[in-house]
Amino acid sequence: MFKTLLKPFQKFLQLQASGSILLLLSAVAALLWANSPYSGSYQAFWETPLHLGLGAWQFSQSLHFWINDGLMTAFFFLVGLEIKRELIVGELSSPRQASLPIIGAIGGILVPALAYLAFNPPGSAFNSGWGIPTVTDIAFAISALAILGDRIPVGLKVFLIALAIVDDIGAILIIALFYSQGVQPFFLLAAGGILAVLLGMNRAGIDRPWPYAALGLLLWAAVLNSGIHPTIAGVLLAFTVPSFSKIDPAAFYRESSNALTCFSQAGLSHDTRKVLTNATYQESIQHLESLCEAVQAPLQQMEHAIHPWVTYVILPLFALANAGVTVDTANLGVALAHPVTLGILAGLFIGKQVGITLFAWLAVRFRLADLPDGTTWRQLHATAILGGIGFTMSVFITLLAFENPQYIAYAKLSILAGSISSALVGLLLLKSQTRQKA
Repeated sequence: MFKTLLKPFQKFLQLQASGSILLLLSAVAALLWANSPYSGSYQAFWETPLHLGLGAWQFSQSLHFWINDGLMTAFFFLVGLEIKRELIVGELSSPRQASLPIIGAIGGILVPALAYLAFNPPGSAFNSGWGIPTVTDIAFAISALAILGDRIPVGLKVFLIALAIVDDIGAILIIALFYSQGVQPFFLLAAGGILAVLLGMNRAGIDRPWPYAALGLLLWAAVLNSGIHPTIAGVLLAFTVPSFSKIDPAAFYRESSNALTCFSQAGLSHDTRKVLTNATYQESIQHLESLCEAVQAPLQQMEHAIHPWVTYVILPLFALANAGVTVDTANLGVALAHPVTLGILAGLFIGKQVGITLFAWLAVRFRLADLPDGTTWRQLHATAILGGIGFTMSVFITLLAFENPQYIAYAKLSILAGSISSALVGLLLLKSQTRQKA
């Protein structure tokens, strides 16, 4: 029973772990490049313009733009698909089951923001960065937890995954509400119209991916010009993707059995060439393939299709393009003492663990939620520390919060320091707790 429950999480963790290694290597490569004798080429390369054009229509932006505002929309699309799945059939589908990670995530957003504002109060020149320490990097946090393997209770892994999903919802709302610029009503209405068409397609039962992809591009363009950050289009598009399948399990079993029966009646042979030459074989295989595609909801199909691209291409590219920061050792003390640095460090390393643990304790204390089975408060606290790993989303919000390159550099340094500290301390505490329990 235990292994059955753990299997889907193991597959998820393995994919996240391998992607996180590549993401980490990309970040290290960016740091080495930005601090090498060729550091001047780092910024110059990512500012290289990339042109798109059709006839008289021309659109030119830097590589930075195409990665951060273009490709990262696919990342947010994947996040949206994961959130929708969790809300329908996952850990967020049951109010009682979802209450602990939801309440914990709220604390993990509010307390880090307050910790940052303690060093950068409203009215100061740097208070716009309050959103930077409020988010958790789901890939890194879950990969860190996966290092300890089967010694971690299943309930704790489920808690962190659900917490990270809720945290992503909070990040999306923060970006949409607080890091978008002046809204343009015409394009906002255009985006709303496109969204209405997408929802109508969902209601009409259209489940082919291409109509959603085509209208998704138009939605991205409308959101880009509306003043809202264009990556939000990815989340909106994800929520319009159908979560139903055309065929029910009983019909799938019946029809697939018939297809296999036809296959066997054609005569089973070890001659592999017969698969290509026998018409009955081919018809049975094609029918079975179409049945397998039909039984999977478009949401599942798209999530599985895009996940490897986001994990192994888009996120590493984002890290390579944005993690490079020149470390000025002569002024390192000034950087570490800057309010931006102190606020982000306090938010990620202290605010996250205090906020998640405190709000989770209050939820259990007032009987709004239950502690996961087989989990102790010390283990949950150590897991909350892992919530301070905020690399990808924190860097993303940094680029929205600041325009001054110096503040961006301070923020990136503090994100790296806070994330590494949270990962090391959280893992050491978790390891000690699992050893004591054993």
